[in-house]
Formats: sequence, C-alpha cells, structure tokens
Amino acid sequence: MTTSQYHPFHMVNISPWPVTASISAMFLTIGMVSTFFLGNTSLLLIGLITMTLIMFQWWRDTTRESTTQGNHTIIVITGLKWGMILFIISEILFFLSFFWTFFHSSLSPSIEIFYWPPMNILQFNPFQIPLLNTTILLASGISITLAHHSMMEANWSKMTKSLLLTIFLALYFILVQAMEYFEASFSMADSIYGSIFFMATGFHGFHVIVGSIFLLICLFRHMIFHFSSNHHFGFEAAAWYWHFVDVVWLFLFLSIYWWGN
Repeated sequence: MTTSQYHPFHMVNISPWPVTASISAMFLTIGMVSTFFLGNTSLLLIGLITMTLIMFQWWRDTTRESTTQGNHTIIVITGLKWGMILFIISEILFFLSFFWTFFHSSLSPSIEIFYWPPMNILQFNPFQIPLLNTTILLASGISITLAHHSMMEANWSKMTKSLLLTIFLALYFILVQAMEYFEASFSMADSIYGSIFFMATGFHGFHVIVGSIFLLICLFRHMIFHFSSNHHFGFEAAAWYWHFVDVVWLFLFLSIYWWGN
C-alpha cells in the first residue's frame, strides 16, 4: 500500500530523540550540581556522553530528511529559517543580560566598589590582543560571506578554500583567546568586573567553538555533495550564526575592552 503526500509540509516521523534528549539534559544538570557540591563527576560524564550521541543521531536524521528523503521543500526551509532567526534572537537577549550588567555596574558602581574599573584590576590593552581578535573575526566574516556567494555561484573550489580559511581563522581566534586568559592578571573571583569579563567573553568563546564545529560539519557535508547552489540552508544557517558571533564580539570589544578601560 502506497501513500501520497498532497501538502508541501514535512510531517515528522516518530522519533526517540526529543524524550531521550530531555532525560540526558536532566542527567547533565544533576551531574553539574553533583560535581560542584559533591565532587562526583560520574553523572556529569554520563550526561555529556549521552547528549553528544543523541545530538549526533538527531542531526543525522535531519540531514537525511533534507538530502536522501527530500522532505525539505521550500515551505519547510522557510520554517527552518524562521526557527534559526528566533534562535539567534534568543541568543542576542542572552548576551544582552551581560551587557546590561556591565553597564549597570560601571555607570552606577556600588559603594563597595566605588571606582570603575575596581582597584587592583589590571585591564588588557584593547589595542593589543583584543584588537588582534577583532581583526581575526572580521576577516572570518568576510571569508564566510565569500564562501556563501561562491556556493550560490556553484564555484565549489572557491567555496572550499573560503570555508577552510574561515575555519582556520576561527581556530586561531580560540587559540589567541586562550592565551589571553592564561595571561590575565585577574580571575572570575576578582570583583564583579572579573565575573562579567569572563562570563561574557567566555560564553562568546563557547559560541565560537560551537560555530567552528558547525562550519566543520558544513565542510564535511560540502565534500560529500550535500549542498547545491539553491539548496544549502544548513550552510546558510552556519553563516548566519557566524555573523552573529562576529557582531557580539564587536560589542564586547567596544564596551568591555575599549569603553570600560
């Protein structure tokens, strides 16, 4: 018996991944609490391993839906685009909380701090490592845009080289930021300045790592011909995410490194 589909939407098949991901997230959260207060990392490791496996298999199924099964029609891709836009908006609001805290603490410091930046905080020179990182990310934004346009023009060689350059710049940024943390004269425990600095820049660094993995997966999918000049939303979403990471860093550089210095 065969069935015909008379609508352009994708009716998702029954999947075990949502419920298993929820259980894994519960293990991950309880494991973090157990690690912080009891020093027991076993549940945390179980949560990390299971979450990684579930994410891999869930995204594998989504990739199959868009390639071999052909379920990602124009209307489905439009819905995916709106989903990515809303996700990026939620990330903007996430970082907005850090900027709000920074400006509130710097423009109206409490009586315990009195000065801003707090005394005994030796800040980074914004025109040394931070400016280098800014240049790296701006260059990666140019290269990912070049890769996107090359894909739309079906110039696969130019697209591969541009995407490889973007990934190299991303890894270089991560290395430079790790060196910056290693050379820092203050820690997260050094007043509210240290807390905001490492929370904001650390979460941005985490997003750079996630974006780098995103781009590596896109490079692998490009090498096995998953993308075409008019059907490549997986890469397009990665490019959007990377531009978001670039813009957040510009605000971090201008506010925390330059204005706050």
